Amino acid sequence: MKVLIAEDELLAAQRLQLLLREAAPDAEVVCVAESIEEAVRYLQQNTHPDLLLLDIHLSDGHSFEIFRRCEVKVPVIFTTAFDQYAIEAFKVFSIDYILKPVTTDALTQALRKFHQVANLRKNTDYDALLQKISNLKETRHKSRFLAKVGQKLFFVETEEVAYFQADNKVVYLVDKEGNRYIIDYTLDKLESLLDPSEFFRLNRRFLVRYSAIQHIKPFSNSRLKLSVKGVATQEEIIISRERVSEFKVWAEA
Repeated sequence: MKVLIAEDELLAAQRLQLLLREAAPDAEVVCVAESIEEAVRYLQQNTHPDLLLLDIHLSDGHSFEIFRRCEVKVPVIFTTAFDQYAIEAFKVFSIDYILKPVTTDALTQALRKFHQVANLRKNTDYDALLQKISNLKETRHKSRFLAKVGQKLFFVETEEVAYFQADNKVVYLVDKEGNRYIIDYTLDKLESLLDPSEFFRLNRRFLVRYSAIQHIKPFSNSRLKLSVKGVATQEEIIISRERVSEFKVWAEA
């Protein structure tokens, strides 16, 4: 654990280092800054330590100025003889506020909080979490289609879709009432546009919505046969043998 101390009184700085060695023998003090300028210079020129131990009153002002001049993302323990700065202290990443004179017990308790926070940060992959959040924001499943019947175009909401069917090079959207519309998408493209929790690719020709499924029953060669609610299909809808296992997993999700 690497620690930066900001304390402008020599005896107080020495005492704090002694208490730190008692409370955390593995701690390494990488800098003892007497001023805001010295602390900012260190933080700007070096890898940030794991923890900051800051007195609030330094020789050239309040240590809060450090956070206005540097982007500090590590926990902070404040040490001060004054209690009126507690609210301001907790506007930054402060985990404790110790009133002077600092004692071993007070510092030990503060360091216990630090280790709890450090363990939480260590066990959480924030970069991966932020990426997932970003991906969720970017993922916008298709909500409607521009469908064609003859020379006329219609808007069909995705929630009204029962299934999609490929016939040669033409793809049809079939709604819950059995109406068929031509759309300018391949089934492969539709898979990337639709919510995978709502739609499943049964085989090379059919992509179905889960809420449109009426029932499923066994079919020859370890396949499954699917019936669609309220829609009289012109041909049997079969789940290919290669997709049966994946379909069952999807159905149970």
